[in-house]
Amino acid sequence: MSEREAERDGPVPESSGVTRALEAILFASRWLLAPFYLLLVLALAGLLIKALQEAFHFLSHVFTATEAEVILGVLALIDLTFTGSLIVIVIFSGYENFVSKIDASAHRDWPDWMSKIDFSGLKLKLISSIVAISAIQVLKAFMNVKGTSDRDLMWYVAIHLVFVGSGLVMALSDRISGDAHAKAGNGNGH
Repeated sequence: MSEREAERDGPVPESSGVTRALEAILFASRWLLAPFYLLLVLALAGLLIKALQEAFHFLSHVFTATEAEVILGVLALIDLTFTGSLIVIVIFSGYENFVSKIDASAHRDWPDWMSKIDFSGLKLKLISSIVAISAIQVLKAFMNVKGTSDRDLMWYVAIHLVFVGSGLVMALSDRISGDAHAKAGNGNGH
């Protein structure tokens, strides 16, 4: 064992009262995030209202709509559903990762994934949801190609490709970081 490792693994010095108080304040500050998650719940309710409006509009015109218009209506509902699902993922995993653990045993229908998403998993789910939402927007633009300018189509595709590229870079960096942590955990260090 090197001298540096011995220092790191040695006894922990006593904390002063000021240090403990400061750490308690910093630790308690995580609760300042709770209102953000409540605001996301309100945003989810607003999204539900918009989805209901979209569904009403879609269903009221379904018999007179063309096939492309029906597909666009369905894609709009899928887009809103993905966005709502994304909000739920951010609410639960963000709250669990940054504020407080939720007692899943108190809820018999608690999905397993909700307590298993760490910050890295949250980032990947977030970017993959954004890529899916972006893909739906591109598909909607292509379904309405006559009503969309070439410039707009180019921007939809370019922005979508940026999201896809960002997702790939994030996944690759998480994989590299995970491999490095696994090697360090095995004691190899290289």
